Amino acid sequence: MTRRTVLFVCHNHPSVRPGGAENYAYELFESFAGSDEFSPLFLAKGGRPLGRSGRSHEGTYIAPVGDRPDDYFFYTDGYEYDWLFGTLTDKDYYSTHFRKVLESMRPDVVHFQHLMFLGYDAIRLVRNVLPDAAIVLTLHEYLPMCHRQGQLLRTFDNQPCAGPSPRRCHECFPDIAPQQFFLRRQFIQSHLSLVDRFVAPSAFLAEQYVRWGISKDKIVVEENGRSFHEEPAIVEPRPHRDRFAFFGQISPYKGVDVLLEAMHVVAPPPTYERSLVELMTPRRRSTDVDTTFPRPRLTVHGANLELQEPAFQDRIAELATQTSTSVTMAGRYDWRRLGELMRSVDWVVLPSIWFENSPLVIQEAFYHGRPVLCSDIGGMAEKVRHERDGLHFRAGDADDLAAVIRRAASTPGLWDRLREGIEPVHSVVEHRERLSQLYAQLLETPRRPTGSPVRVTGRELTHAG
Repeated sequence: MTRRTVLFVCHNHPSVRPGGAENYAYELFESFAGSDEFSPLFLAKGGRPLGRSGRSHEGTYIAPVGDRPDDYFFYTDGYEYDWLFGTLTDKDYYSTHFRKVLESMRPDVVHFQHLMFLGYDAIRLVRNVLPDAAIVLTLHEYLPMCHRQGQLLRTFDNQPCAGPSPRRCHECFPDIAPQQFFLRRQFIQSHLSLVDRFVAPSAFLAEQYVRWGISKDKIVVEENGRSFHEEPAIVEPRPHRDRFAFFGQISPYKGVDVLLEAMHVVAPPPTYERSLVELMTPRRRSTDVDTTFPRPRLTVHGANLELQEPAFQDRIAELATQTSTSVTMAGRYDWRRLGELMRSVDWVVLPSIWFENSPLVIQEAFYHGRPVLCSDIGGMAEKVRHERDGLHFRAGDADDLAAVIRRAASTPGLWDRLREGIEPVHSVVEHRERLSQLYAQLLETPRRPTGSPVRVTGRELTHAG
């Protein structure tokens, strides 16, 4: 049987900028090398602004990654990206460079993993150049509906957004008129109307997009599959399960500052006065909580702090100094050593203040048999089942997180019970087979006419489905 071709398109290449969506997309691409039905190709952003260097040769906009015949960079050097509308302002990139890619590769399926840096226009070009191709888009966050990097967080108080609208978006960005946000939504939805199927790794995310205007019938909820090349981390015996860890990027959205504030509450720097009070105060005894209360320790394995605003960098530095007796700032980590790092970890903490979707770190923690403490919102609360394989705390609430950390570290039997509740992680092979079935189904279905309708109802724009 002749293998059909699927082209995966991503906003960054993991060799340039490792990240959750990038790593997942590449794992999926590599998994399809073992497929009997589809032959994979990978196309991802290379060069600036996230790469340290641009294209190697002037005038080159597409180039192979190393010597691989199936792995390619696309470069946008010299082209301006409009962050509001998500498009390259010079359409020559689409009509010349991206068109040549499509005409050369002739994929049967184009699976967009992300459209940042390439732009939503790429969807329409695929439909025009390859009218019989199936178009799939995985929704990794909320960028189409939210101008604040797809976080759905209000700019003025960092509270979750109840739902985007031209008026509410203008409140977050007063320099941008509501009419511009209306046009932004109309522009983006007109391109998304050409997508045959959307893949949402969480039901929560799917629900947000249905509310925003995408037809429920066009969204498939399918968990990201993962590929692990190492054995699960061994469990080191300890009298207390009091070792906590954070894995991920250090950004305002990830809540590392909330976690450090919680550690300051749990284990403030010792002082002479505090020691006297502790010596004179009898410990509270309970049949549930260990009376020899341990001192929890946290290791922060985090990257990209240098990319954040100076004020946030200063805040993290200040908190790190205040908690230096109980917190280790370990910096960037090699994901290939994750099993080794997990050996000294009991609990993985996910303190994000935004909704998240399907954080890979949850799957990584569960694969290695580590329960997760996470914020009680979005995809995190969906993936981590409270009191079954982890614990929830109020998002953005350092005091509540501190209380959960205390309980996790000092409650006998809790860690073992939650560990036993962890279910097997969805494998990338099973995930690949489900996507293959989706691709085959779409290829057997006649394409809809180009430009499915979008209608304006009152002051809001909705997808006509």
